[in-house]
Amino acid sequence: MWDCCTYKSGKSSYMPHTNDDGNWSCDFKMDGDKGEAKGKVGDQVMQNPQALAALQDRLDSMPHGPSIMETLPKAVKRRVNALKNLQVKSAHIEAKFYEEVHELERKYAALYQPLFDKRKEVVCGAVEPTDEECEWQSDHEEEELSEEMKSKATMEEKKEGDTAEENPKGIPEFWLTIFRSVDMLSDMLQEHDEPILKHLQDIKVLFSEPNQPMSFTLEFHFESNNYFNNTVLTKKYKMKSEPDVEDPFSFEGPEIIDCEGCEIDWKKGKDVTVKTIKKKQKHKGRGTVRTVTKQVPNDSFFNFFNPIKVSSDGELDEDSEFTLATDFEIGHFFRERIVPRAVLYFTGEALEDDESFEEEELDEGEEEDQDDDADEDDDEEGESDTKA
Repeated sequence: MWDCCTYKSGKSSYMPHTNDDGNWSCDFKMDGDKGEAKGKVGDQVMQNPQALAALQDRLDSMPHGPSIMETLPKAVKRRVNALKNLQVKSAHIEAKFYEEVHELERKYAALYQPLFDKRKEVVCGAVEPTDEECEWQSDHEEEELSEEMKSKATMEEKKEGDTAEENPKGIPEFWLTIFRSVDMLSDMLQEHDEPILKHLQDIKVLFSEPNQPMSFTLEFHFESNNYFNNTVLTKKYKMKSEPDVEDPFSFEGPEIIDCEGCEIDWKKGKDVTVKTIKKKQKHKGRGTVRTVTKQVPNDSFFNFFNPIKVSSDGELDEDSEFTLATDFEIGHFFRERIVPRAVLYFTGEALEDDESFEEEELDEGEEEDQDDDADEDDDEEGESDTKA
């Protein structure tokens, strides 16, 4: 699975990359008493909001330094422009590369699918895996436990068996457990969604056919239930892999540009995406009061199948852009992580890997902060020594 996708909505692009720090800092250094006096004046200016605002306005109005292109001789500029044209051609070749990667991924998806079909059969209880298929390396480690530990484990299992079904069908609440465990999904999950998701049997990823526009579709397969008549709910993500005509150098790989949900055929009174409220209205003339019942939108995971539509002009307000970008990210996460590695998200092992990676990055950052603090302490000691 490849993971180099940009999420785009409107005129903004959303990329799963860390941006560089864009803050500017300036150090001014002066020598002798003259510098010290000017430093005091500078402190007074910094403490005066009006003076600081005036200084900022002046800095903003100052002309910026010339770009490297402006400083080059005409003949060199021509050659640089030639290199930029080569770069544009390179971006188009890269776009074709990603198109072929998509085709390769589609090809290998057919090889993965029998394994995922077998996974569904085990989860749903349609197939009971053989003893050989169920053997796992940790089972050998358990054999090395002492007899006392084995006995204790057996007693605990017996107690649990008294209160729980000893051999439930398949793996109950397999996908619901994943939804609960993954932060990105649990944020969407509501209490009234959980009884429905207990009927979720499988999630599939389907890739666009050859010579068709690049896309992928998520299929959520449900067993017969009391909430809706659909057996499959779908969400299609449209993509493109081509440099922007106006800004070809911004190309960093395939982009998700739009998505389409599906209509859910809810059974009467079971639609969890809306709620019924009662509101009292008072007649202005007669003063009589009546109660009006109406339906309003309700928070639910199943709103995922009714996404915001990208307008033809690509214009969206800030909240809509954020919502759509989040939707794109969730779809990408289903495709790249959840579906291929579902069992590891069920057991929590995939979550532990993600947390370990984040902690490792945090530790490195903390070490850098500590180094910076140490440098500051050294500087302060040096200043104290100088003053002494």
